[in-house]
Parts: sequence; C-alpha cells; structure tokens
Amino acid sequence: QIQLVDSGGGLVPAGGSLTLSCVADGRTFGATNAGWFRQAPGKAREVVAVMNWNADQTLYGDSVKGRFAIRRDFAKNTMTLQMNSLKSEDTAVYYCAADGSYYRPQVMSTADSYKYWGQGTQVTVSP
Repeated sequence: QIQLVDSGGGLVPAGGSLTLSCVADGRTFGATNAGWFRQAPGKAREVVAVMNWNADQTLYGDSVKGRFAIRRDFAKNTMTLQMNSLKSEDTAVYYCAADGSYYRPQVMSTADSYKYWGQGTQVTVSP
C-alpha cells in the first residue's frame, strides 16, 4: 500500500515556472515506477512524466518535453515536477501516481496502469 500526497499547484502567468511535490508513505515506493499525470476539464487523464524505480528510464508527454523535469529522491520517498515555460494549455489538475509494480524496468504511459494516486493539485496558467 502506498499513500501519495501531492502539492505545489497554483496560479502562474504564461512563461512562468512552478514546482510540484509528491510525498509517498509506503515502504515499497522505492521499488515502484512513479510519475505525474494531468487532467484538464473535459479531457482524459494524460501522462506528463514518469520514471522507473531505478531512475534510468524516464518518459515525458510530447507536449512537455524540454520544459518539464521529473526527479525522485529515493532516500526521502519524494518526487518533484519542475515545470518551466508554462503555457495556458498546461492548465489542469496534476496527480502524482505510482504503478505498484516491483522493479519493473519499463515505465507505462497510460493512467490505467497506475494503482496509487495523490489527491491532485490544481495548476492554472493565465494567458
């Protein structure tokens, strides 16, 4: 069982930056793949950035490549998403997630592959 608490959302002007944080409570977080998803109103939940348990494979959504960066601190059981050059289309509720696997080398990009979810944090980018 893994509990996730995400935070750090807010209102930011276009072109600005924001860092989201996720704290995990669970002994197996370090062995599982985890990352960030987002969901805008009327749209499906989509992958933003995910990283495997060994931090040697990372996958980014096409729309955020080069602007966002995911990091995991395995000693502290935390994860961050650094978001730069924000655009109005980045407005969404952002969720941290963990897939619950054990030492799976390949990250999954679909939301239904993830078992554990944070409560979500709203990011609003003003034009």
